[in-house]
Amino acid sequence: MTIVFVLLTVQSLLGAFDNFWHHEREARLPQRTSARHELRLHAAREAIYGLLFASFAWLQWRGWWVLLPAGLLVAELFITIADFLEEDRSRKLPPLERALHTVLAVSYGLLVGLAGPLFWQAAQLPGGVSVVTHGSWTPMFSVASVCVLAWSVRNALAVRTLGATAHCNDSIPPAQGAVLQGLGQQTVLVTGGTGFVGQALVQRLLREGRRVLVLSRDPLQARAALGEGVWVVDRLDDIPCETRVDAVVHLAGAGILGAPWTAGRRRLLLQSRLQVMVQLQGLIARLSHKPEVLVCASAVGYYGVPLDAVPLDESAPPQPGRFQSDLCRLVEAAASRSNALGVRVVCLRPGIVLGRGDGAFPALAFAARCGLGAVLGGGLQPMPWIHLDDAVGLVCHALAEPALRGPLNAVAPQAVSQGQFARCLSGAVGRPQWLRVPGWPLRLLLGEMSELLLCGQNVVPAQALRSGYRFRYASLASALGQLTGRSAA
Repeated sequence: MTIVFVLLTVQSLLGAFDNFWHHEREARLPQRTSARHELRLHAAREAIYGLLFASFAWLQWRGWWVLLPAGLLVAELFITIADFLEEDRSRKLPPLERALHTVLAVSYGLLVGLAGPLFWQAAQLPGGVSVVTHGSWTPMFSVASVCVLAWSVRNALAVRTLGATAHCNDSIPPAQGAVLQGLGQQTVLVTGGTGFVGQALVQRLLREGRRVLVLSRDPLQARAALGEGVWVVDRLDDIPCETRVDAVVHLAGAGILGAPWTAGRRRLLLQSRLQVMVQLQGLIARLSHKPEVLVCASAVGYYGVPLDAVPLDESAPPQPGRFQSDLCRLVEAAASRSNALGVRVVCLRPGIVLGRGDGAFPALAFAARCGLGAVLGGGLQPMPWIHLDDAVGLVCHALAEPALRGPLNAVAPQAVSQGQFARCLSGAVGRPQWLRVPGWPLRLLLGEMSELLLCGQNVVPAQALRSGYRFRYASLASALGQLTGRSAA
């Protein structure tokens, strides 16, 4: 049995790496509504492995009882085949993941080949089940069984949450819908359409009867996430010159939070935004029908780290020398060059976007539910925020409102400090707020990126309010109530 235990251990370690690196870090399956079926298969497979670990750790099967663990091995085989087919249908697997799947398949074949004769021998014995132990393997597989079963439950809960998110009613407020009727059957090209805000925007545009084109590096994943009604391209050169594109929304770019801002990371953050912008301007220049408007995502980081809490409208200056400010300034400058092509340019400056499924809110809410909602540093730093529905609503407002051009702050009217936000979120989930995290560990670990957590900008949505936009979630209490399900929006 020792060689079987070794192979089972190798199989589980490789599977754990595949889960954490590819499914969680790279593909971010628990945040994608289109990944529900794949996560359902993963939950079933992990449940089987959890039962197998417990079985091998503590039980000896004899006679016809051997059919139970043997049946689990066969079921795992069919689930894995279904999972491979689903992955090929829904997303483009990177080379490392494909290679790892090949190794896992070979390893599983060896495991079945070695376990098969042992099961046959046990099947010849009088029927029954007895409790046995296998030295240090027993506690190790017992722990593995608990962990894998817990992960199975976690994926099953993610499937349920994503299902609820997919079927939730995101109807357009009448006041906003009325404004958008003037756009007619508009064709909108969206970059970053499979991202957090991008998916919500694409679904809203489709509900309004718009024709949507999406630029994506992974067309398989984009089609699975967005549906068959979206035209997905992985190169803008594939869009013919005669294609009618009425508007462009540029949301693509590497996530600002995550890895530390090393020199390489800074180049990636900038290039991932500017390279697509250059390609978009090349497309606009050759299109027979030029888009009327380009909405480009920037951020409130444009204002840098102000020394006081003076309200900042769109006329406030940048702060040269601060990376977050320089990044936004360069992106907006590149977008503004589209004015020379006869395109109206709006640079959207969102704060922290709060929504279910992805973005900052799920992690913050999870921490708050565990009683770990934290005040960071002094907690007095302003925390500009906006609900996902209003972030999407302001994009649509910018598309529909001809008078809007230049910067547009996408933040809710109710300004709060980070400490107020932490306390409100903890209250919304029914937990006390007691934890405080000093600023110095964050500065030590994150360097300049800690400014995103410890510094803030008291941004006001002056242009949005002046142009007649009506926020669906103007107060933090109403936004958190909708997101936590504690009150009706």
